Amino acid sequence: MSNRKVFSAIGDFFTVFGSAVAASRAVEAGRKPRAHDLRNLGVDPGAFDKIGRF
Repeated sequence: MSNRKVFSAIGDFFTVFGSAVAASRAVEAGRKPRAHDLRNLGVDPGAFDKIGRF
């Protein structure tokens, strides 16, 4: 594995981890997460809008 691939994988990990933290904090605060964070996590923002409360 080349250095470029290693650093890219590390960068991708931090991007996804940061989006997960941002999305979870938004949900805990009762706000909608940013669409960019949802896309980084593989969630369709339109589908997220259809989720209702229990």
